[in-house]
Amino acid sequence: MRERLPKNVYKEFRRIIAEGRFLDASLADVVANAMKDWAIEKGATHFCHWFQPMTGLTAEKHDSFILPTPEGRTIMEFSGKELTQGEPDASSFPSGGLRATFEARGYTAWDCTSPVFIKETGRNITLYIPCAFCSYTAESLDKKTPLLKSMDALNAQAVRVLRILGNTVSKNVSATLGPEQEYFLTDKKFIEKRLDLMLTGRTLFGADPPRGQEMSDHYFGSLHERVASYMHDVNIELWKLGVSAKTQHNEVSPAQYELAPVFANVNVATDHNQLVMETLQKVALRHNLVCLLNEKPFSGVNGSGKHNNWSMATDDDVNLLDPGSTPHDNMVFLVMLCAVIRAVDKYAKLLRASVATAGNEHRLGAHEAPPAIVSIFLGDQLTDIIEQLAAGGAKSSKTGGQLKLGVSTLPQLPKDSTDRNRTSPFAFTGNKFEFRMVGSSQSTAGPMFVLNTIVADILKEIADELEKSSNVKASVQKILQKIAKDHKRIVFNGDNYTEEWEKEAEKRGLPNIKSTVESLKTVMEAENVELFKTHEVLTKAELKARTEILLDAYSMTINIEAKTAVNIAQRQIIPVSVEYSGILAKSIKNINKAGVDSSTQKKMLEKVCGLITTLSDGAECLKNAAIEANSIDNSAKKAENYRDTVKPAMALVRKAADELETMVDSRLWPLPTYAELLFVK
Repeated sequence: MRERLPKNVYKEFRRIIAEGRFLDASLADVVANAMKDWAIEKGATHFCHWFQPMTGLTAEKHDSFILPTPEGRTIMEFSGKELTQGEPDASSFPSGGLRATFEARGYTAWDCTSPVFIKETGRNITLYIPCAFCSYTAESLDKKTPLLKSMDALNAQAVRVLRILGNTVSKNVSATLGPEQEYFLTDKKFIEKRLDLMLTGRTLFGADPPRGQEMSDHYFGSLHERVASYMHDVNIELWKLGVSAKTQHNEVSPAQYELAPVFANVNVATDHNQLVMETLQKVALRHNLVCLLNEKPFSGVNGSGKHNNWSMATDDDVNLLDPGSTPHDNMVFLVMLCAVIRAVDKYAKLLRASVATAGNEHRLGAHEAPPAIVSIFLGDQLTDIIEQLAAGGAKSSKTGGQLKLGVSTLPQLPKDSTDRNRTSPFAFTGNKFEFRMVGSSQSTAGPMFVLNTIVADILKEIADELEKSSNVKASVQKILQKIAKDHKRIVFNGDNYTEEWEKEAEKRGLPNIKSTVESLKTVMEAENVELFKTHEVLTKAELKARTEILLDAYSMTINIEAKTAVNIAQRQIIPVSVEYSGILAKSIKNINKAGVDSSTQKKMLEKVCGLITTLSDGAECLKNAAIEANSIDNSAKKAENYRDTVKPAMALVRKAADELETMVDSRLWPLPTYAELLFVK
């Protein structure tokens, strides 16, 4: 844009972005014209407002640059109004009761803090404009708007604290994010034979294979040639979109992988992650692969998360969560650290609710991912400092020293003062916190606007108290001591997977909410309503709407899974099992004619027939349970019914079907097995 805009316009445009203001009409027209010329040079014929409704996916409405003239000719036109404002139909997007179906008008508004980009879809080349999405009555109908508001809240309170602590240089504070995206790849030909994977994104049936992830040889292993080629194409596509994909490797489970981008502010990072998920799936099809983003596509192996690496940085490039070499002396760092600690402890239930989905329910607390208990890993150095603060004041910091490998050709490595903890749901990792509970298919916007807001709230508390103080340094020490004393319970550096930790967490009074439904029911607690109201992130009505949408999504997800399971059981598994029982019966008859003992075959037949009956009865019960659950009007009660009745019924159906898989002739079995799905490249 620098080359295409007048110098004064470009300068003003950059200032508007930096200060978080909107474009006036005259400036918007100039910017829009330059943007149009650039896009057309790249081959674009259309533009679209790209937004993120509360489906968790993205939406787009395409318009051409072509405008007819009175003389019957056409010109390429793009106005400032077209750039900054759109009007898509809002009636079919989830609103959680904010709007009636007949109320169709909605607005999109350009978020100029997130760069526009060109995207190729087949032969179609389009200019994409990241936007917020709101109703005719100004309620937010998307995930971007509360995220932007939470960033404003965090900025306002963090700057207040910095000013009090003597920083007069930094003008803005931004939350930064680097989301690590985990995913599975499997061959398209197998997916086409699995209705469950096609419709739900996860396997509803599947016996354990002879080999899973026991050998631990997949993690960081050499990339298979087909996968490496796929990753290469993914990187090319992402770089074209302006997404700086950086790290890629094999993950723990067979057929599981990870992609991580370069850090960006949380708004841009969220937009980029949406593009990452879309690109991973799109490019996979070119390679006759399918990318699975579901949190738990396969039972018995690790599921997929999205590790959100979050920090705070000033406009003059100071990371507020960088402890430096002597963190005990770093007052700004200690204030920010303690603010995060208090925020996570005080709002632990809300943070847990931000990652509550049907898919993530299979992952959290399953001894493969962070537990449902929210805790913080700080490591030895910072834990020691917190203990010192609680006792009256931090006087020293533990150091790491050098790591000597004992090989003359290898250099001495600087040893960090603390290890990393991969079992922790919220871990400090050097100069940032890694929120590991986020599900792989989730938009990062939800967990991040919650995290931004709760930290902003505690920074407000601190700023309010310090602004009244005549001795800031003494008041800071008092605040830090109180936070350390009151909230050190949330700090845990051990193995989060153990039963001992569950018992210890209960003693400490930490919530352990394993169910998505129970977690979502905590969202509307008075404390949370007041939190979002105070910082102008969400109104009570908007918060309630989002809770309703999440509960409905939970119910719909399990309903689709239940109906799919019944379909597969009744139309695929039972017929082939009956066919196999007929083969066994015929075999027994022939063996008896030959005068040979057929007791083994009879036992097999009895077991197969018993399992067929169990499966048939179970499928019918599941079908009826899903119908009954779906008839409930109240969203919370409906979700509870799906959790308490439909999910257990689905588990019983699966148990019988998976046992049949181990018995029925493999030549008859209709579903590709776990061995094929996970190990065939």
